[in-house]
Amino acid sequence: MRVRLGLALGLLLCPAPGLLPADAQTFGPTLRPTEPRQLPQGLHPLYQPQHLPPVTGPVKPGEDIAFGAYQRGYFVTALKEAMKRIEKNKSDAAAMTLVAEIYRDGSGIRKNTAEAARWYKLAADRGDPQAQFHLAAAALRGEGIAEDRSLAKGLLQKAAAKGHAGALYNLGIMAIDGEIQDFTSAAEFFRKAAERGNMDGAYSLAVLYREGRGVPQDIPEAAKWLRRAADDHIAAAEVELAIMTFNGEGVTKDEAAAAKLFLRAAVRNNPIAMNRLARLHASGRGVRKNPVEAMKWHLLARAVGLQDEFLDGVLDRLTAQERADVEASVKKFVGP
Repeated sequence: MRVRLGLALGLLLCPAPGLLPADAQTFGPTLRPTEPRQLPQGLHPLYQPQHLPPVTGPVKPGEDIAFGAYQRGYFVTALKEAMKRIEKNKSDAAAMTLVAEIYRDGSGIRKNTAEAARWYKLAADRGDPQAQFHLAAAALRGEGIAEDRSLAKGLLQKAAAKGHAGALYNLGIMAIDGEIQDFTSAAEFFRKAAERGNMDGAYSLAVLYREGRGVPQDIPEAAKWLRRAADDHIAAAEVELAIMTFNGEGVTKDEAAAAKLFLRAAVRNNPIAMNRLARLHASGRGVRKNPVEAMKWHLLARAVGLQDEFLDGVLDRLTAQERADVEASVKKFVGP
């Protein structure tokens, strides 16, 4: 690994874990878990609800009334219409899944995870991949049903067989979240998930290419998958790609482009991006040198626990007016 000692003001932007000086701030995912069952840092399972996008306007002729009402925020109507569908067709898995999601989120009714799990199971038993995915998530968390990793894995496999991107991604996570870590299988699951639009899968595959886990180490290939994830605004990917772009690692060196990537992640409250952007503004690398802007991002990163002695020193040297400008800038960013 090349630590670029020539970077102004000690700007260390190279992410390879375990190779930086002891006093350098490390960041980003590492595939060296300290315990066998601990997930590699930076690779976290989604296991999160996949909400339908909101829609405005009246229901169109021929449109599914239940889902149309749900998308428009008329949850009680959606529940009633879904129940009507189930009464007419006891095998309407899509309607059962909708009922489950309403109970899971407490949308318009009292939240009831046990009832949500019951409806997910009814839909999952009828082959609905979305229900299989969410029931797996419930089984992994012990939410509404007993925690059962084996059941969850089986459900994810069923959903993945039907091309469910979230299921594929989480199978990849499970492949490396155990006593025996199968990075080769994880890479294949991440690839399939990414090809189906799951950009957490794209980011995770990039990490494996960068580290040479489960696939041959290939930095340009890692950069390619990071770009896909960054284009979908995955903050971790934006940070990793920014670092590679700043250093010219696997991509063309471009400090200004790196600064833009850091900014994209920083405005969404990524503390590492905030810290790196602060250092760029402090040194004038990729952006105009601006101590006030540098200290704004430094204070925002520090507020969530990311310390930096070098930037603390820059802060101590600000004039009274600059300090006032920093305070005003932070307040403007945070809001009332």
